Amino acid sequence: MRIVRHRLKRDDGSDVPYRRSPNQSAGIEPELLVLHYTAGASAESSIAWLTDPRAQASAHVLVARDGSVTQLVPFDRRAWHAGQSRWEDRTNLNRWSFGIELDNGGALQRRGDGWTTPWGAPVDAARVVEAAHPHGGPVRGWEAFPPQQLLAAAEVATLLVRHYGLRDVVGHDEIAPGRKSDPGPAFPMQSFRSRALGRRDPDAGAERAQTTTALHIRTGPGTHFEKLPASPLPAGTKLELLGRDGDWHQVLVLDLVAGDMDVEGWVHGRYLSPIAP
Repeated sequence: MRIVRHRLKRDDGSDVPYRRSPNQSAGIEPELLVLHYTAGASAESSIAWLTDPRAQASAHVLVARDGSVTQLVPFDRRAWHAGQSRWEDRTNLNRWSFGIELDNGGALQRRGDGWTTPWGAPVDAARVVEAAHPHGGPVRGWEAFPPQQLLAAAEVATLLVRHYGLRDVVGHDEIAPGRKSDPGPAFPMQSFRSRALGRRDPDAGAERAQTTTALHIRTGPGTHFEKLPASPLPAGTKLELLGRDGDWHQVLVLDLVAGDMDVEGWVHGRYLSPIAP
């Protein structure tokens, strides 16, 4: 994707779907990107609400569970997504930020031995993350974010950071703690922020490889080191080579693995094949 005149376009030059929200205003000086979840049943229902004047709310972009992207507000206009908010010396962050909404049910409710959305729809256990919110509260269920959604959101986020020179990526729960809980503990904020802010540069010309089989990734160079939670990496996982200790390579995983975008560890070089630059 790319940005032309404050609108998203695909690489072939076609427009990313645009559904204009009336809930916008002039006067934006973007410094931050704020991530939200919709707490809605579907992308379409959330788009319908965010483009309804009665909502008095909007975001610049909405990313559906399947990874499809819809723009609602041009990037030279204020979207109404942050409300009462503060980050460092800035307040009322609609003026200072872009907003991305992620199609997601958010905090779930316990029903018997399972979980449901706030509107009563059951959620498969494989799509539930049980955790306490970092800002407090009990352990509860949260709807997981699918890999295709995270990858699409990361592409948009990285583009916005580079195009507009944003200085940070934050959650709604970070700028309105106690008032908001999104995107919540199921969202991989640390690795997402790292990716969006360009702490890995895909154009840097670093040496790369891919795994030739399912391969354990460890905390150090040897089988006596612990396996990382992302282990084993699937065959074909793309890696950036950071260093070497004998037959072992220190690597940065370039693909989304186990919901994480920023896995770093050690793998055995026997099961790697080089990728041409």
